[in-house]
Amino acid sequence: MALDFLAGCVGGAAGVLVGHPFDTVKVRLQVQNVEKPLYRGTFHCFQSIIKQESAFGLYKGIGSPMMGLTFINALVFGVQGNTLRALGKDTPLNQFLAGSAAGAIQCVICCPMELAKTRMQLQGTGEYKLKTKNYKNSLDCLIKIYQKEGLRGINRGMVSTFIRETPSFGFYFLTYDCMTRYLGCEAEDSYVIPKLLFSGGMSGIVSWLSTYPMDVIKSRLQADGVGGITQYNGILDCVRKSYHEEGWRVFTRGLTSTLLRAFPVNAATFATVTVFLMYMKSEDNLPECEPGPVIHQPSSL
Repeated sequence: MALDFLAGCVGGAAGVLVGHPFDTVKVRLQVQNVEKPLYRGTFHCFQSIIKQESAFGLYKGIGSPMMGLTFINALVFGVQGNTLRALGKDTPLNQFLAGSAAGAIQCVICCPMELAKTRMQLQGTGEYKLKTKNYKNSLDCLIKIYQKEGLRGINRGMVSTFIRETPSFGFYFLTYDCMTRYLGCEAEDSYVIPKLLFSGGMSGIVSWLSTYPMDVIKSRLQADGVGGITQYNGILDCVRKSYHEEGWRVFTRGLTSTLLRAFPVNAATFATVTVFLMYMKSEDNLPECEPGPVIHQPSSL
């Protein structure tokens, strides 16, 4: 439905606004030099960014996810819904398969978007703060990367993004479907919104936990080359060097800020979408609410 798509866009925007500061912290922690770390942990990173770069430093690179939001929503809704219908039955397995298909397809937009976001988030980091910025905004960042490296450059990290997004979206839809069924989310339930918030928040946490190590590798590959120094020759080389230099803990770096971000982001998305749909459908004298946020499946309600 067009209404579900619009609601997803509004809810997704709310999620980006709530969660982007946590994402900035996650990226800074993932790519910092282990020999000369700027940050001791999640909360120290928050404090340092605000102190050195002001609160706006936490929102560096937000233009990129905002720009890609509408297109990603369209792909996720279209692919997930059509795949689920093609599979015939609304079962947990089909939810996983449909979600995985949606995650795989949206990588086409997600990868360049996250590349620009990562480069913008790293621009002017701490003591390396620049007086002249390399990139004015996310679009300028992509244009300059394309001019210097071509299509291959703006698709840096595509394979790692695909490996991360495909199962991640599958687990997201599966967890959300199971949670809403177990909690008995019904439109007439006076506690439907808290139940949806909890379901969405937990689904986001499960989704991130399922593929987080690959997210670390993706961030490192997309940050590689900043400053003119290239460290990695691909995914396996990045895994090998990262493990050799920093041990297994490197694959959980930034996880705390990610999980802190996952719950409120999805909670904000659900609350916004639910209120939006309830208002719009009440205006048209339609059934009260059937939430359909960016990556949440409404059919189980």
